[in-house]
Amino acid sequence: MTSLAASEHVSSYYAATANNTTRYPPLQGEHRADVVIVGGGFTGVSAMLHLAERGYDVALLEANRIAWGASGRNGGQLIDGFVDSERIEKRLGADAVRITDQMGIDSRQIVVDRISKYSIDCDLKFGYVELALRDSDVRNLNSWLEAKQRANYPHEMKLLNRDEIRSVVGSDSYIAGLVNMGNGHLHPINLCTGEAAAAVSLGATIFEQSPVVKIHHGQKPRVETTSGTVHANKVLLAGNAYLGRTEPKLSRKVIPAGSYVMATEPLSPELQRELLPTDMAFIDLRAALDYFRLSADGRMLWGGMCNYSGRVPRSIEASLRPGMLKVFPQLDKARADYTWGGNIAISLNRIPQFGRIEGNTYYVQGYSGHGLAPTHMAGKVLADIVAGESEQFELLSKVHHWGLPGGKWFANPALATGMMYYRLKELL
Repeated sequence: MTSLAASEHVSSYYAATANNTTRYPPLQGEHRADVVIVGGGFTGVSAMLHLAERGYDVALLEANRIAWGASGRNGGQLIDGFVDSERIEKRLGADAVRITDQMGIDSRQIVVDRISKYSIDCDLKFGYVELALRDSDVRNLNSWLEAKQRANYPHEMKLLNRDEIRSVVGSDSYIAGLVNMGNGHLHPINLCTGEAAAAVSLGATIFEQSPVVKIHHGQKPRVETTSGTVHANKVLLAGNAYLGRTEPKLSRKVIPAGSYVMATEPLSPELQRELLPTDMAFIDLRAALDYFRLSADGRMLWGGMCNYSGRVPRSIEASLRPGMLKVFPQLDKARADYTWGGNIAISLNRIPQFGRIEGNTYYVQGYSGHGLAPTHMAGKVLADIVAGESEQFELLSKVHHWGLPGGKWFANPALATGMMYYRLKELL
């Protein structure tokens, strides 16, 4: 992974085209707040803005920069949905499915409403397509579309057959696609920093370059860095894959996995129209999925290759380019201007983990690579529990999450082996 410096953003397309560079001060000395949040990604910033809108005095501590982790490195795809219905029904029953399905729809709406309310410039465009490679994929797409229609899904959806799919993606790789006009794509750093600025305008306080070294739980919790302390009534932990050992009780509940993206040079308008004429976001349905879209300045943003082994590839471009050229051989001469990656946090059951530590500390983590919209809903759920509205938090905190035997040293190789099985199964 190419980086600028350990405490700055990685050298991504997003960092290079950010509207502004955040320069919030580091924590110094003693401070007090109603709520202190650890982590300046989408979860923490979403919770901060929700709380600031309700009049709470909020302080947020970020070890590096706002959106430094996965929130600023992802594919920028805005996809509704919170958790797979079958996984929730199996554990919590049909009533829970109704609640979480609505949370999934609302998660996307939170983002869209924020962008509108605070005039956040983040290149939002609508249109998202799930791509079928096999007949079984087509059956799944039909089933999903029917389920959405039964649930009175509020956005336009359409299943495209083999002939029609060429109208949205200039490739012979796909046999069908499900278009969802409610979802889309955006610039994630500009979204997150825009939301952070909105919270600050409402009275919230952000401290960057302030890694937490100790969290004291209990009735009067406090959070310490090397140069200061925040005393608060509530603590919200939102570090996800980058929380590390800051809270030992959480470190063995998720598996860190690498995910990577490449941005080409700007493509000619003619090539853009040939490859992605409708400027939507795309994802295929393989276990080792690819996702792609155009940036606002006409680059192909190609991502995927989720790496469960814990090892960073020697060359991100060499790892991603073959998959891109298989779909778009027209890009064989296109230069890669940016490559980057980072960690996502995987839950073994692929359900986000909500919980409470010693009364006044709450957390959420483990979005398993589907975090842009769900993190915004998770931030709202954390803000709600602070305000005494606990239905969604209490529901999700009932899901049991196993700790990882042997920690990541066992879990990463085991997960990598499992993913290898599914990839081989697809090839065969």
